[in-house]
Amino acid sequence: MHCAVEQGWTKRFLEELHHWSMHEKALKRSHHDATVVSNLETGFVLDWIHGRHRKATQTMFNCLVPGHQKPFVQTITTDRWHVSVRLTKELLPNASLIHDRFHWIQSLNRAIDAVRRREVQHHAILKNSRLAQWKNPENRTEKQDILFEAMQQAHGQARKAWTCREDLKAIFHAREIIQAKERLTSWLDQVKATGIQEVMEVAKMFQRHLDGIIHALVFKQSNARAERIHGKIQPIKTVARGYRKFENFRSAVLFFCGGLELYPHKLP
Repeated sequence: MHCAVEQGWTKRFLEELHHWSMHEKALKRSHHDATVVSNLETGFVLDWIHGRHRKATQTMFNCLVPGHQKPFVQTITTDRWHVSVRLTKELLPNASLIHDRFHWIQSLNRAIDAVRRREVQHHAILKNSRLAQWKNPENRTEKQDILFEAMQQAHGQARKAWTCREDLKAIFHAREIIQAKERLTSWLDQVKATGIQEVMEVAKMFQRHLDGIIHALVFKQSNARAERIHGKIQPIKTVARGYRKFENFRSAVLFFCGGLELYPHKLP
């Protein structure tokens, strides 16, 4: 398996990579993480590196994208991990960095839930209303609709925080960078005006990663394919009953999910 993967690996470097993503995958419960790098156009795994530190990530960058291929990389979709953000700006300055929409919406949902838990002490009706806040109207149950209406009538900060999230969703339809930047800047000012500390902290994080979020709004790309890859990796681990060495696990993932040309060269 190792030989076949190495052979397919050398052949793949002749291809140009335009759109790819970086996403973490937990190996163990004790926060031993790995970074899955995948091609957003094909859905294949490009590489899988152990850990999320700078040295390993930089080596991966240099292997996947040699100097002559750097101008061809157009977008890189990733989370807010500071190492990937810095290396992308340093090694691929012409590529557009995209922060996956799921992660920043998740941060906002957590802030809204923190506001709800704080206000439960004064508004008992907000108890057990977390899912009612998070779900879209068409997905709520009858009981959740009742809880949601009660939350709207409470006129507390939980309602204002939910309104901020809904206003952010309206920005998703922006098609140009200038338009997206104007709408997002206006939303940030709106959040500051609410005075809700939990949501304001998320807004500060958005401000630090403004370019990546704006690119996510315009390019409409996400790590959805990378998340589906996780579903393919887990059965590989389950069937093998785990791996002692990460190198063996990496070879197995690239063998089954890498889209490599594994057939040997034909003899003349």
